[in-house]
Amino acid sequence: VQLQAFGGGLVQAGSSLRLSCAASGRTFSTYAVGWFRQAPGKGREFVAAIRWSGSLTYYADSVKGRFTISRDNGKNTVSLQMITLKPEDTAVYYCAAGAMARLYSDPQKYHYWGQGTEVTVSS
Repeated sequence: VQLQAFGGGLVQAGSSLRLSCAASGRTFSTYAVGWFRQAPGKGREFVAAIRWSGSLTYYADSVKGRFTISRDNGKNTVSLQMITLKPEDTAVYYCAAGAMARLYSDPQKYHYWGQGTEVTVSS
């Protein structure tokens, strides 16, 4: 599975942004997908994850109620809708996939990673 995240940009605090993760590979629909982010000088942080079927989602407390993860297996894409963005959301965002039924915040559970897309939120 190959992944590519896109949709980042520079926005003002309070704005919305939608990130997408495009995947190649016929088995993508069987993988759980997670979004992670890494701010300058910090480690990789879990943001959200979605089960292969889309029937289960999992969010970090810091984004709960503001971010929504969804997927369209017919189009091999997973999206992350972000609203009410804050300066502390500034980071490079990555999507990752793993062959698992449960959802995890541990990045080591995800086997495939895409290149990140940068999100900058100005105050």
